[in-house]
Order: sequence, then structure tokens, then C-alpha cells
Amino acid sequence: MNTFNVPTRENVSENNQAIFDNLNKALGFVPNLYATYANSDTALENYLNFSNAKTSLSAKEKEVVNLAVSQVNNCIYCLSAHTAIGKMNGFNDDQILELRSGKASFDTKLDALARLSKNITENRGNTDQDVLDNYFAAGYTKANLIDTISLVGDKTISNYVHSTTKVPVDFPLAQPLELETV
Repeated sequence: MNTFNVPTRENVSENNQAIFDNLNKALGFVPNLYATYANSDTALENYLNFSNAKTSLSAKEKEVVNLAVSQVNNCIYCLSAHTAIGKMNGFNDDQILELRSGKASFDTKLDALARLSKNITENRGNTDQDVLDNYFAAGYTKANLIDTISLVGDKTISNYVHSTTKVPVDFPLAQPLELETV
């Protein structure tokens, strides 16, 4: 069993203490995964800057990517967090489960985004041409593509941090994804 401890405000650098204070004001708590980044004097600030950077994708589109990538990487922490955030962005439970599977039958454009995000993650960037063609046919641009790839990287970082540290999930647990049988 992993015994990676989640640092508290008192255990982190002065810079990270200020970030903890801001997170507490904005969210009402410091998520365990963010606190884990604070084991480094620079990683939390760097990650939050990257994660909150301007993008051509909407908040809803970002959640599509976050859910598809976190499912491929089997990160229960990020699946749980982004299930909650996905609901805040207007997705219902069934839509969230479908997005996690890399599809969105309820929206053609989001379907292309979910399929691309899943494909990029599964293939480590060696994207299938038909998936990419479908993405562009759905109305996405080259700028959107670069932003999507950046977001896949962003989410993969958090997935790997949790998969390595296994810090406790402090969001309602995401339900398991029932895989379709053929």
C-alpha cells in the first residue's frame, strides 16, 4: 500500500501556502491532488498556470477531453473530480459516462472531440487519420487541435501524479464505467 502523505499548508513552501489560500477561497478546500503537487516548490504553480492557460476550447469541451483522457489512463481521482466538474458544466450522468468511453452520441462535435482525445491518449499521439479527419469535419481547427493535444498532456500529468502517489480521492467517487459487450 502506498503511504504517500498529502501535505498540509504547514508542510509546504511559502509560495505554495499562498496558492493553498487562494484555492481555499476559490474552491472551499485544497484538493488532495493539488496539495500533492505542492511537495515541489514549483510544480503546483507551474501546473495551475498550464491548466488554467487560455485555450480555444470551451469549459465544456475541456471536460470532454478531461473525462476521455482520465478514463483511458484509469485515474479514479481525475474521473471523480471531472465527473463533478462535468455536472457543473451541464453534462448529466449518462452523458458523462458516454464521454468517458470516448463518445458523445448527444452532440456530433463533442463526439469528434471525445473520440480524438481517447485516440490520442491510447495511441500516445499517433492519432488515427480517420479520427483526425472526423475532428476537422466536425468544425474544429488546427488551433483547436493543438489546444486539445495540450489539454491531453495537462490531464495526463495529473493522471500520472495520482496513479503514482495514490493520494485519497476527496470528491464523490465516479461510478465504474460499464464496458459495452458485443
